[in-house]
Amino acid sequence: MRSEKEQVALSSIAASAGLTIAKAVVGFSTGSLAILSEAGHSLIDCGAAVMTYVAVRVSGKPADEQHNYGHGKVEAVSALAETALLFVLSGVVIWEAAQRLLAHGHEVEATFWAFAVMAASIIVDFFRSRALSRVAARTASQALEADALHFSSDLWSSLAVLAGLAGVRFGLWWADSAAALAVAILVCIAGWRLGRRTVDTLLDAAPEGAASAIRTVAAKVPGVVKVESVRARAVGEKTFIDLIVGVSRTLPLDRVSALKEEVIEALRDKMPGAEPTVTTDPLALDNETVLDRVMVIARNRALAVHHVTVHELRDKLAVSLDLEVDGKLSLHAAHAMADGLERAVAAELGPGVEVETHIEPLQPQDLLGREAPPERVQAVTMALTELAAEGHVIRDVHDVRVRETDEGEIVNFHCRVDPALTVEAVHEKVDTLERALRARSPSIKRVIGHAEPMR
Repeated sequence: MRSEKEQVALSSIAASAGLTIAKAVVGFSTGSLAILSEAGHSLIDCGAAVMTYVAVRVSGKPADEQHNYGHGKVEAVSALAETALLFVLSGVVIWEAAQRLLAHGHEVEATFWAFAVMAASIIVDFFRSRALSRVAARTASQALEADALHFSSDLWSSLAVLAGLAGVRFGLWWADSAAALAVAILVCIAGWRLGRRTVDTLLDAAPEGAASAIRTVAAKVPGVVKVESVRARAVGEKTFIDLIVGVSRTLPLDRVSALKEEVIEALRDKMPGAEPTVTTDPLALDNETVLDRVMVIARNRALAVHHVTVHELRDKLAVSLDLEVDGKLSLHAAHAMADGLERAVAAELGPGVEVETHIEPLQPQDLLGREAPPERVQAVTMALTELAAEGHVIRDVHDVRVRETDEGEIVNFHCRVDPALTVEAVHEKVDTLERALRARSPSIKRVIGHAEPMR
């Protein structure tokens, strides 16, 4: 099934061919240069319509290995060829009209059929121009826009021819040639406008107002703090966009990825046919805390840090943190990593900062393990319950799980505490309980407690 663009292009071929034949017959029979110029104009329109049909078929092909951005510029090439034809026709008409005016006349008959053909041409041109313009606007087709411009210029030039025929009827020998000159000038104006837009497309000029619209849309997406660079170019129905936006450098990678998708969807929603490529640039914001800045440095160096503490002393800033490294590393290698981190933090926060790093082994990942026997789970549960009772804060120890690994036992448990207590106080009590359990049972490698508010 033919697309809407192909159907309207085919109908333009039929209309142009019909008008060309009718105008040529009447033009030769009456000797009217204006009508003959219109016949030539319609003949070029017919050829242009054929090129348009071929162009819209080729431009509809998807992108391939050789044409990564698709085949949309075929329409611009077709429009440029149509523009060249318009100027050639105008040059011929201007030359012939000038010769006739210098020769002081040429016999022209203003017959009924001459008026009838031009009136019919105006009607056909009006409706074809409207139909082509509608489809061109919907599909962003430059080839169809060029075709619409042809029919529109035909309409105005046909009116000029009618005026020339009327002048001849009233005895003005120069009216037909003057009308032909008017046709040529109108065609030149139309060709210039079309050619300028076509050349802009071939030179990848940004669509008018596109950069401003893109900036406005992107800046409204939450998380975008700056729109740094915008580039856009139209290729057929699509507008390819290269966009660089600034985002907070403290955002995690998954949030940055989601933010890019939000910008792309916003552009596609506001600009149909948009094909955006979004690049993010991490920026240091004025509202970053010292903790944010330290965590960014550690993340950029692929280091695991926690328990970051910041103290603002009278004359300096003191930062302390725990750095987790592979437990099998030598102290020399681990210390070199810590030194590098400390230098990076000092470079970020200033030479007056004091940085202290506590090195500890990274918790082992993906340990092979097995569930401990029920009696061992029961023993650990009883020990946890007894130790919790001694502190009078942690209650209802439950959901105790014990796993045996080559590194030792891993214990997970849940407990309940007063919901009014602060997180800091609860963490301290749970941490105390975990240490007490490891002290009672040296086979336990790690204890992980999860506190829940009492119901």
